[in-house]
Amino acid sequence: MVSAPRSSVLIIGAGPAGLTAAYESLKKNVHPILIEKSGLVGGIARTELYKGFRFDIGGHRFFTHFEEIQRLWEEVLQKDFIKVPRISRIYYKKRFYKYPLSLFNTISNLGALEGLLILFSYIRAKLRPHSREDTFEEWVTHRFGRRLYRTFFKTYTEKVWGIPCSEIRSDWAAQRIKGLSLRSVIYDALVRSSQNGTKTLIREFHYPVFGPGMMWESMQKRIEEQGGEVFLKTEAIRLQRSENRIGTVSAKREGKEISLSGESIISSMPLVDLIHLMDPPPPDEVLKAADRLRYRDFILVGLILNKPGIFPDNWIYVHSPEVKVGRIQNFINWSSAMVAHQGKTSLGMEYFCYEGDALWSTPDAELIQLAKEELQKLKLAPATSVEDGIVFRQPKAYPVYNNDYRENTDIIRRFLGTIDNLQTIGRNGLHRYNNQDHSMLTAIMAVGNLLGQSNDIWAANTEPSYYE
Repeated sequence: MVSAPRSSVLIIGAGPAGLTAAYESLKKNVHPILIEKSGLVGGIARTELYKGFRFDIGGHRFFTHFEEIQRLWEEVLQKDFIKVPRISRIYYKKRFYKYPLSLFNTISNLGALEGLLILFSYIRAKLRPHSREDTFEEWVTHRFGRRLYRTFFKTYTEKVWGIPCSEIRSDWAAQRIKGLSLRSVIYDALVRSSQNGTKTLIREFHYPVFGPGMMWESMQKRIEEQGGEVFLKTEAIRLQRSENRIGTVSAKREGKEISLSGESIISSMPLVDLIHLMDPPPPDEVLKAADRLRYRDFILVGLILNKPGIFPDNWIYVHSPEVKVGRIQNFINWSSAMVAHQGKTSLGMEYFCYEGDALWSTPDAELIQLAKEELQKLKLAPATSVEDGIVFRQPKAYPVYNNDYRENTDIIRRFLGTIDNLQTIGRNGLHRYNNQDHSMLTAIMAVGNLLGQSNDIWAANTEPSYYE
């Protein structure tokens, strides 16, 4: 006999964080109501299906140092959670470099002279370090030297973010590549020791057989089977605020406005949207802080090629400035089940942009043509081998760590702290570039708080990390 839920929680957003919050709530006998404005769960970690080919929107490895997250993944997918060897490279000046960087491969490609110049640049950076490390440029230069920074970090980072590295806060570098330095790369190459603590150097990861969306769709099914409610194509449009609580949440579903409520509210929507949906509105200072937050958007152009074995990598980082594409995924190298027909290849060409800019507004047919031409320009495959394509646009994919982001999130955080029954989780709910395991961890922490714990969700993902 199942006991009646002792309370209820309304969760906004069905990405990894929101789904985990609902899943964990049920384990704690809290009834979840989960709303999602799109027709698919998973957010940026979803898998889109086109003519039998599956496209991973964000390129998601399943790797974590949190045992509870690993157990949760395995609990949800069981035998459909496979291990995949990591193969990724950097394409720069018509050459491929192993990534994470391999000392001998890098020197072989650059040449002995350039290798020595990089080493001298590194030594100089160590002898004359920056007095401050406020920016991405300063943080990376201190750890790798200016020459290696310009070769392997500057071009790609600015392609991804659309702003100079001198305007990106060092917080992003510390979160994404903490523990990695030129010294650690050399040590890893020479010693191959797992005790070096360099968590970026991951050589295999888990992956759902049918792409990351399989994880989140399976979690949705389990939530519904256990009595939780998941409403897709349901968009929050107003959060009614009364004193220090959110009373009701108005949402639009099937063209009609509906009213939802829960004793507690957990939101993973972007902070700028959350703040502007408050009724009555927050103070002007908070509204202005939200408007100053920036987001980077991206487009995935999915290509279907009539030839196999294009390249062996899971993905390639394209540092070359002569093309616009930033990263290329090869889905058959993640899982063979991602490809509908053996003998064919499906690629994901990722373009980073801002919503509404020229690239974002380019018609789909032109984007597909651009991707075909750039694939040929990179000499990965002839444009004529592409037989079909499709375009997926992802707004607010990445919170931007620009110069004033921390000041603005601090203002918003203080205001949200005055609302007793509201918690924010996930990448956009905290304006932090979390991977999915950290987003899930924030959800588990939030559910714990519903039961009387005192978890500081904003402190999640401040320990040494393992990204790139």
